Amino acid sequence: MKTEKQKMLSGEAYRPGDPELAADAQRARAWMVRYNTTLAASPKERRVLLRELLAHVGEDAVIRPPFFCDYGQHISLGDGVFLNFNCVILDVAPVVIGDLTQVGPGVQFLTADHPRDPAQRRAGIESGLPITVGANVWIGAGALLLPGVTVGDDAIIGAGAVVTRDVPAGATVMGNPARQRPKA
Repeated sequence: MKTEKQKMLSGEAYRPGDPELAADAQRARAWMVRYNTTLAASPKERRVLLRELLAHVGEDAVIRPPFFCDYGQHISLGDGVFLNFNCVILDVAPVVIGDLTQVGPGVQFLTADHPRDPAQRRAGIESGLPITVGANVWIGAGALLLPGVTVGDDAIIGAGAVVTRDVPAGATVMGNPARQRPKA
């Protein structure tokens, strides 16, 4: 029989109030209290803290505080990744961000999802799907990436875009929902 955490990480329906998940979330909240006071610290000092919580932190990866996440331990950042102020990563499923990706302020990576059936929602059931972002991607301020989305290498996501489906490598998308812009 799977634990609620195992169900969560495999994309199955799970109960977020499970004691193991609650303990992991509390650990992340305590870490965020510490991390979000480090704005004046050097990127190197902040990377030490990032490595305490996140699954992987590549060389020269930067997250400018404040930063918010559910668990942290399901987030992997490649080398040279830059996340600007007020990034939110709901990591009930893995979030992988490739090397040299640049993320504007206020961007949200939302792996969490809720049942369409109202009885299941009332019962407190949730689920999630991973988000994967390739290398050298630029994500503009205020963009939202929804559960299960994959963004290919060298793509551009316009500011304020709502990414509801996969973005091919090298594509530029914008709008709500985000649509590919034709090449000039």
